[in-house]
Amino acid sequence: MANEKQQFVSELKELLQKNVAEVKEQVEMLKTQFYRQYHQELEAQKKAALEAAQAAGEVLENWLPSFDELEQEFRELLNTYKQRRAELQKQVEEEQAQNLLRKENILQQMKEMADAETADVMDNIKKMKELQAEWKTIGAVHPTKVQEIWKTYQQYQEQFYDLVKINIELRDLDFKKNLEMKTLLCEAAEKLQENPNIVEASRALQQLHDEWAEIGPVARELREELWNRFKQASSIINKKHQAHFDELHAKENENLEKKQALIAQLKDINVEKIKGNKQWEEATEKVQTIQQEWRMIGFAPKKQNQVIYEEYRLLCDEFFKSKTSYYKGMRDEFAENLKKKRQLVEAAEALKSSTDWKETTDKLVELQKQWKAIGPVARKYSDELWKMFTSACDTFFEAKRIATKEAREAFAQKRAEAKERWTKKVDQLNDRQKLVKMYENLVQEIKTAENNILFFTGKSKTANKLVDDMQKKIDTLKGQLSELENKINQMDAE
Repeated sequence: MANEKQQFVSELKELLQKNVAEVKEQVEMLKTQFYRQYHQELEAQKKAALEAAQAAGEVLENWLPSFDELEQEFRELLNTYKQRRAELQKQVEEEQAQNLLRKENILQQMKEMADAETADVMDNIKKMKELQAEWKTIGAVHPTKVQEIWKTYQQYQEQFYDLVKINIELRDLDFKKNLEMKTLLCEAAEKLQENPNIVEASRALQQLHDEWAEIGPVARELREELWNRFKQASSIINKKHQAHFDELHAKENENLEKKQALIAQLKDINVEKIKGNKQWEEATEKVQTIQQEWRMIGFAPKKQNQVIYEEYRLLCDEFFKSKTSYYKGMRDEFAENLKKKRQLVEAAEALKSSTDWKETTDKLVELQKQWKAIGPVARKYSDELWKMFTSACDTFFEAKRIATKEAREAFAQKRAEAKERWTKKVDQLNDRQKLVKMYENLVQEIKTAENNILFFTGKSKTANKLVDDMQKKIDTLKGQLSELENKINQMDAE
């Protein structure tokens, strides 16, 4: 509603930039529309205050409406308009009064000339021309005086020309001059047909008619022909002017149809079927679009304009009243949802530092499921709560990720070390097996050598030499055997 009143204020400001004499009807319409809406708001405020008082068990006394800056601004603009209009009216009335005095003075002089029994014809003609010229320079008088003073002016002119009995030549000369002037007026009226601005052309035509009335007569035989020419040119302008206003009326009828179509769209919006915040936002956007389109449409015909506006205003008010009622009912639900989500945030905050990865993960997953099941909260809390909740969850899961990574890396390190030890052990076992095999071979070789010594002992010198060589070999082999035994024992010790 505030937007509508602001629109009325803006339109009134625009009208005040124009000539106040031309915007009276538009200002009165804006005034009616603004204060109808303003009084509706006051009734609503008073009703709400009364209901609140009744609910509290109190009696509403000395209720005063809240201050409305837009109403004050609109009232000040109206006062400005009234002041300017009053000033303009005063100025016009003063000018009309001055013009009336000047014309009455001229009429008095003409009367004296018309009533004079003797006069200098040439001097009086000259003086009459001067008075006529001065008469043309004087602006309008009050509408109630126009016809009376014009008739008197014409009467004194005729009386003067009859009295002085101006000769035919002078009269013909005057008729010729008047003919030239009225012919120019005919040409000017015909030229106006080319003006694309028919309103401007119509105003100019009215001025030409005023000038026509100020010019004296032409020869009797030319009067009808000249007047018909002027009237024909005027008729064309008048028909165009009428066609222009017919077009305006057609446009107003078109505007009426457009506004009726927008009203039909408003009626199609069934608030009983609107469920949830998203649907209310979509419906609100549709209504606001309709309102924007309504403001772009001009006036409908005067008889229907106010009626259709009241219907439009009622439908808009009913929609936003239903929307307000819906969101009023949602506040308790939002409050309960806010309480639940705050509890979940506290629970998540309490778990974020836990190192019991499995159990805590299950708990946080369950909290996330509960969060999704809870309805919406007010927008001013929604983002903050969500950030706090997700931050707590993210803190835990990031710590879990890091810990899991470190555990995996430690396990991999231990596995690599174990593998290395096992490989070394296998290599050692293989080396020992080789040594044991060499040891067994040496033992067998020593036994064989010892058996051979017994075969050669005491038989000959050559045999004895072979025995000595064999014994040396046995001693060497036993030395090697001892070394192998030490290596094997050393391996076993490790």
